[in-house]
Amino acid sequence: MAASVADICFLFWCFLVSNFCGFEGVYAIDSENEDIDTLQFHWGSKLVTTLWTSVPCWYGVSFVTGVATLLMVILWWNKNDNEVENFVPNAAPRRPTEGDREPTQQQTSRAQAANQNGRLLKKSSEITSEKKGRLRVFYGTQTGTAKSFAEDLAKAATASGMSAEVVDLLTFDPESHILPETEGLVTCVFILATYSEGLPTKSATWFCQWLEESTTDFRVHKSLLKGLKYAVFGLGNSLYEGHYNQVGKNVDSWLSILSASAVVERGEGDQNVAESKHGGVGEDFAAWKESLLQKLTSSSKDCCSSQAQSCECGKTDGGCCQETQDDNDEELYDSSSEEEVSDVEDAQDGSSKVTETNGLTDLEDLGKVMKKMKKAKDDRASAKSAEPREMITPMLRKALTKQGYRLIGSHSGVKLCRWTKSMLRGRGGCYKHTFYGIESHRCMETTPSLACANKCVFCWRHHTNPVGTEWRWKMDDPETILEGALQNHYKLMKEFKGVPGVKPERMAEAMQVQHCALSLVGEPIMYPEINRFAKLLHSHKISTFLVTNAQFPEAIRSMVPVTQLYVSVDASTKESLKKIDRPLFRDFWPRLLSSLEALSEKGQRTVYRLTIVNGWNNEEIDAYANLVNIGKPDFIEVKGVTYCGESKASTLTMKNIPWHEEVVGFVKKLVDLLPDYDIACEHEHSNCILAAHKKFKKDDGSWWTWIDYAKFHELMADFVASDGEKKFNALDYMTKTPAWAVFGCKEQGFDPEETRFRRKGKNKDLSGC
Repeated sequence: MAASVADICFLFWCFLVSNFCGFEGVYAIDSENEDIDTLQFHWGSKLVTTLWTSVPCWYGVSFVTGVATLLMVILWWNKNDNEVENFVPNAAPRRPTEGDREPTQQQTSRAQAANQNGRLLKKSSEITSEKKGRLRVFYGTQTGTAKSFAEDLAKAATASGMSAEVVDLLTFDPESHILPETEGLVTCVFILATYSEGLPTKSATWFCQWLEESTTDFRVHKSLLKGLKYAVFGLGNSLYEGHYNQVGKNVDSWLSILSASAVVERGEGDQNVAESKHGGVGEDFAAWKESLLQKLTSSSKDCCSSQAQSCECGKTDGGCCQETQDDNDEELYDSSSEEEVSDVEDAQDGSSKVTETNGLTDLEDLGKVMKKMKKAKDDRASAKSAEPREMITPMLRKALTKQGYRLIGSHSGVKLCRWTKSMLRGRGGCYKHTFYGIESHRCMETTPSLACANKCVFCWRHHTNPVGTEWRWKMDDPETILEGALQNHYKLMKEFKGVPGVKPERMAEAMQVQHCALSLVGEPIMYPEINRFAKLLHSHKISTFLVTNAQFPEAIRSMVPVTQLYVSVDASTKESLKKIDRPLFRDFWPRLLSSLEALSEKGQRTVYRLTIVNGWNNEEIDAYANLVNIGKPDFIEVKGVTYCGESKASTLTMKNIPWHEEVVGFVKKLVDLLPDYDIACEHEHSNCILAAHKKFKKDDGSWWTWIDYAKFHELMADFVASDGEKKFNALDYMTKTPAWAVFGCKEQGFDPEETRFRRKGKNKDLSGC
């Protein structure tokens, strides 16, 4: 490059000479222009000819011009660098204030010592800010809980005098969020939820992938994050065995492998109230947050201030011996997971061999691990011996109350159905009114157990209710639950007095509940006293419609007769059921099959409830037919999934919602595979179709799907009086279905005695809204 620059410079120099002497004099040998000065011509021609023909002259000129050019380039480059370094955008001269002080002699000596090692001390104001502590809180969430925790932590840290920022891991960038913080000036906190199968949430997927690959990539040094201070809090549910808080454990382990230092022990929030250390995920986080802030604030108080104290340790790299001592005195937290600790636990059984872990737990730290393990065992033992906790935590109570629930005791709830409100105004009833003849305005929707064993993707409660696989909470007696349910239901009904459109006679009837839908939320059959509760309802002449998620087969077998027993069959294969229902039980599929077999043994009315989700289970018709042959239900309700709005707990969109015609087509294909069944009724408003066993169809072609409720209560009273000797079946309390409710009629399931309400100028039907 230098040679080429020299050549260019030489040619430029020749150009100047030719201009000085004249082009004709330089390049012409015989000039015909007599006006040219002879001396000028010969001088220029001779000079150029000599330079072009003289090799030493050529190399000499090239060398000189090349060196001169390089020197000029270097000087120009250095000048620009100095200008860039000294440039501060939008900076203006600042007038000295009273707060500006001359540096003390001690500060001057320290600055000089630091400058001798090639480092500049930061301004005292910046150092003071760093001593107060800075917090960067990252969160990965699915339902929003981790985000609320992150914001709560940032708010608490700010109140403690620290600066804090909240970062969604969806926007995570290692170059700007983590790698620059390896000097220990910022503490990075990670609040992470574990989704299904132990996987991270969508927002945290890339972060976890980057972190894991950094630990396995041979090109990445294991000291990549050395100096980084961090803390991890995981959210999960201990009922998901094998995957509990897996994401939090993984992130803690990966950060440790990359030489980052944990400020406090990893926190774990457990949605399983019965096993939660502090009584719920919110309480677990509150306790961990307190310990984290206490650690951070105590560390900042112990650090020496650059303005108030001096350091005589002789260090000249900007550090402090007192800071080093604090770091050495800091407790080292083991980031190994429970699985790793279990390896050490296995070694206590008389075996002299200690199972080697992945390098996170050193043999020298075995005493600390054993102490921690013993403490955990003691905590579990004390938790089991302690009084059972309430199912409804303060956080759940707040969320459910906001959604309109009236909570009863510690595990029950009641809420008004929109169809109850609709029928009060004469705008139509629900699908149970069309299919089975209930009076929707006299129906109470309640549950004795808010907990559920599934976390379905189409859950219309957005997973705000608790989950569980067995009853491990405080238990209220059935009398208390029924009394509380009726009181709260009537209070909700009274709020509609005076509402425009409410019919007085319907309001009077509504104050006498005759039906109870035990399908509000959760798994009612989990309640240990469900049989007593059902009998209590029957004694009050209240019919019972009990819904179960087919995960408790023994409870179904031991269930006393109810008016109608439902089993939700959300998918027809093991793979799709796992994907849709996300069950807590590992043996969820055998449980489903066993529940269907138990249903076939019941003598009263039984129902399969199928929820169709486009793209998930709408193509499994043959498999559904096989399941029907196992349970042999009296009825099959097929309903299109209801879109409940955007939810972080679900990925469903309007594309997954089938049209009513699609549901009808699905049922037609299904009954073609089931010779004992046919389509009986439809309720177009609910996007629901009823297929019934042909035993409910008379010889004249009329359907008898409706229920004679007075007859049912009479049969139930005889059953109880005879201590179960007088049995009855579904055919003993059936009655004729009206023509308007039968499939194929022009009403499409809408009661002609009701008034269909439409907004002016729009065709949208708002019945039930």
